[in-house]
Amino acid sequence: MRALILTAATVALLAACKPVPPSELPAPAAPDAPAAPAAPVVDPPAVPPAVASPEAPAADPAPTPPTNDAGRAQVNQSIEEVLGDPALYEPAILAFQKAVAAHDAAAVARMADYPFNATLAGKPTKIQDAAAFVAAYDRIVTPAIAKVVTEQKYAELAVSGKGVMFGNGEAWINGICQDKDCKRVDVRVVALQSGEPAAAH
Repeated sequence: MRALILTAATVALLAACKPVPPSELPAPAAPDAPAAPAAPVVDPPAVPPAVASPEAPAADPAPTPPTNDAGRAQVNQSIEEVLGDPALYEPAILAFQKAVAAHDAAAVARMADYPFNATLAGKPTKIQDAAAFVAAYDRIVTPAIAKVVTEQKYAELAVSGKGVMFGNGEAWINGICQDKDCKRVDVRVVALQSGEPAAAH
């Protein structure tokens, strides 16, 4: 009886281990084919910066305003023809504008020619010296006059025998002779007024 049971167990074991048909076995690798190398591990590529496509070129930068050198040269030529050396006038004009923009009463007073023609409370007034000019500065260089002086473009200055005019005549600069033959000239602010015709020197 025991032999029969063992024989049955052996038969069951042998049945579980029955061979796999050749058609179900995996195909062997070709002996001459080298194994494929493992794919290398690499970091993801960096995203390149945006570049305009050839079809759509990048927009040009905003244009800078022109300096109008031709206009400046024309003003200096007019100064030379009518008044004298523009190398004396241009620095004085620019210094005057800078001083007015800074509300530097003392600096503007130093540039004035005395007695100085001003308009106070609508009346032509002569300011006798720099101290009086500084004391009355805000009535002489009113906000309206200061605006004209500081916003005046050099290339648009008007030049005549009366001097260099700002705006519609709110300010005038002219050369003051320092000797009998007028060989030495001091460029000064000769009038500040509310745009009426200047009584420039």
